[in-house]
Amino acid sequence: MVDSTLITDSTDTSVAEPAVKPHLILALDYGVKKMGMALGNSITETARAFDILAMNNGQPDWDNLLGIIKVWGVAKVVVGLPLNMDGSSSMLSKRAHKFSRRLAHRIMEQHLPVTVSLCDERLTSVAAREIAWDNGWIQNERDPIDDISACILMSTYFADPNSSIAIDAIKAD
Repeated sequence: MVDSTLITDSTDTSVAEPAVKPHLILALDYGVKKMGMALGNSITETARAFDILAMNNGQPDWDNLLGIIKVWGVAKVVVGLPLNMDGSSSMLSKRAHKFSRRLAHRIMEQHLPVTVSLCDERLTSVAAREIAWDNGWIQNERDPIDDISACILMSTYFADPNSSIAIDAIKAD
């Protein structure tokens, strides 16, 4: 029986290396009233809309959010950074920074092996609304599309993972 967790070459005498394991990534489209969520797979580089969490003035139900991260075995959280079109910070982007730092801290307190990063999310909501409208997923322009925005955020991350910024590399404002 072959151990599927090891990659070996019968002609190679070096030590076997562990196989790459798929990682589940959670994308969060941060907002003050609600936060869209998408789950992505780092092997297939695909994402699916997951849920929309209610927010209380920018704060989630922390137990629920951390429970989702634990139960699903999330290895990385990518939080959308809502920058202005010129790349400058907005009030909402400062709140997203603060939320990301709090999330990273709470994850650390739980001793979870999860990293938190920020990724530019400019125009994800515009694209999400257009996609949802074109596919008939929404009937009214006020219908929620935050989870679809999180999917687009995940696609942005997969297109260039190095463009995300690890939260521990960000200084407090």
